Amino acid sequence: MTVMKPSLLNITEKARKLKLLILDVDGVLTDGKLFFDNEGNEYKSFHARDGHGIKLLRQTGVEVAIISGRKSNSVALRMKNLGIEHVYQGHENKVSAFNEILQKLDLTPDQAAHVGDDLLDLPLMTRVGLSIAVADANFAVIERADWCTQLSGGGGAVREVCDFIMQAQGRFDEILTAYLK
Repeated sequence: MTVMKPSLLNITEKARKLKLLILDVDGVLTDGKLFFDNEGNEYKSFHARDGHGIKLLRQTGVEVAIISGRKSNSVALRMKNLGIEHVYQGHENKVSAFNEILQKLDLTPDQAAHVGDDLLDLPLMTRVGLSIAVADANFAVIERADWCTQLSGGGGAVREVCDFIMQAQGRFDEILTAYLK
């Protein structure tokens, strides 16, 4: 099935309205690989640039939330380190968590974007103002996303999204200027 994609101008318009970025974890903030030691401890690898992008985006006033179908202590620790308050783990039904976040923040669905990679993300991606797939997402997710990143999940895709939102909202140059002083 082929779905008509919005133009870059349309995607930029959608990004200008955003006040919330919702991220999946496995396959978006990580490369999707799951590592376990002999005692069953789980390990994940997060890209430092994704974390820095999240911090910069939050400085511009855009909230960031995590909704993941799995639960992991390493995710809880990383999100605490990044200052992300809205962390929903173990939510295979991502729509209920989405509705709760919207209510808490007094936002509408068109003020939210979601970055996903797999079929579990589709119910949420069809409800947000801007749906984004990472480059290595499942083909059905890519087909239905408004926009697809050039970078893969766990490989800087989230930073790419954060930079794009800041550029669309006219905030990237002020962030950049702070580093050029």
